[in-house]
Amino acid sequence: MPVSRLFDLTGRVAVVTGCRRGIGLAIAHGLADAGADIIGVSAALEESGSTVAQRVEQCGRTFRGYRVDLADRAAVRALADQLAGERPVDILVNNAGTIRRAPAAEYTDADWDHVVEVDLTAQFLLARDVGRGMLDRGRGKIIFTASLLSFQGGINIPAYTAAKSGVAGLTRALANEWAGRGVNVNAIAPGYIGTDNTQALRDDPDRNASIVARIPAGRWGRADDLVGAAVFLASAASDYVHGAILPVDGGWLGR
Repeated sequence: MPVSRLFDLTGRVAVVTGCRRGIGLAIAHGLADAGADIIGVSAALEESGSTVAQRVEQCGRTFRGYRVDLADRAAVRALADQLAGERPVDILVNNAGTIRRAPAAEYTDADWDHVVEVDLTAQFLLARDVGRGMLDRGRGKIIFTASLLSFQGGINIPAYTAAKSGVAGLTRALANEWAGRGVNVNAIAPGYIGTDNTQALRDDPDRNASIVARIPAGRWGRADDLVGAAVFLASAASDYVHGAILPVDGGWLGR
């Protein structure tokens, strides 16, 4: 295949969860710019006029949005049923996530259940249900958003660390089952990215300074820094990549 076509997503349909802002917004825009039509999912997605819809449509692609609380398992299953009635999904970006911070000894059952439901269980349910259609067609791309906490323990985020470690394991497990059937399952592990989830860290002068000092690139990442990795894993360029967890972290894990 010519290199010029390796990253071309023209005619593809991509589902992007957590698309309203941050990393999900950047990825949805990037995939649309590469040619994909976008089905966006977010718990707070506006019915019309959303930023993500505007950016996708400016790329000349179509956008359809679903407002879904991924902490509600019945709503996630209903979403999967709705997606089954859409155009076949070629790319699933399981990006949506949440975080709640507290020392482990003070962490509540409710916070644990909420984070694990959104960050791990919903990810599996969508991958399983959307993945069935991909398996039937013999092709598809599933991309999870993992984390540096898929490799490390973190501080005061036990549920998030457990869920993101689970995402890494789920990525490998699904790849083992589905690679031979034409479905690529991989993950991106963002480093410290300037999003709402990291606002508390950036607002803490001491913590912010220690994080930046630890990053070889010398800066926090931006949501747009994830776009190239997402387009690569969604495209034909990654057809022989299975079960990979690709860090996009400014060199953090190599330090």
